Amino acid sequence: MNALAVVKPRREDVTVVAAQGMPAPAARILRSGDYRRMPWKNGAGRTSEILCEPTAGDWRWRLSIAEIEVAAPFSSYPGVDRELVLLSGNGMRLRFDDGQVSELLPPYGALRFPGERRLVGEPIDGQSRDFNLMWKRGEIEACLWRRPLAGTMVLFAAPGETWVVHLLTGQGRFADESGLGVIDPGDTAILCASGNDRVRFALDASGEALVAHIREIRTHQGTRDGACA
Repeated sequence: MNALAVVKPRREDVTVVAAQGMPAPAARILRSGDYRRMPWKNGAGRTSEILCEPTAGDWRWRLSIAEIEVAAPFSSYPGVDRELVLLSGNGMRLRFDDGQVSELLPPYGALRFPGERRLVGEPIDGQSRDFNLMWKRGEIEACLWRRPLAGTMVLFAAPGETWVVHLLTGQGRFADESGLGVIDPGDTAILCASGNDRVRFALDASGEALVAHIREIRTHQGTRDGACA
């Protein structure tokens, strides 16, 4: 089978650090039927929360899916960066208070922007569903890609970092040694090291997925490498 290489962000001038006083979470698959539904922070829409880390207290990063039926203002998240990806619907129009207008169009249009920017989201011709990755600026580095799956994709998770695989279409199964098993469309795999060693995850799959790389960061001499390859 052909191995699909997922390119990591460059690591120059960046040191990975584990969350202080927190045990490393276990790798697992989060099933779409178990996502926690809740209102938006501003009450203008609904969200299915996939995961926030840490799960208690103030999160450093968060995964969710928003369902938007009518135009509504987005909640403000000062000090947070975020990326939206259109999952279904005819599109989402984002009208920022500073005059910028961006459209997320099928298939899987995406936009990355600061969480404190004020905007209104307008679904285009019907309901929109959008994948949402948010992370604390200066504490977390995150990159998000859409990847075709046709064979075996291998990911290596080092201590202090997490890979996320959200299956969009198709089917997949992780290698038996991972203990994860089958992943179905709409499910999300959280892949991380369980101790001080780097862990290998092999996913045999066909279809498409959103793949995110998330890590805690500390900069050297005030320099931060935020590039996503």
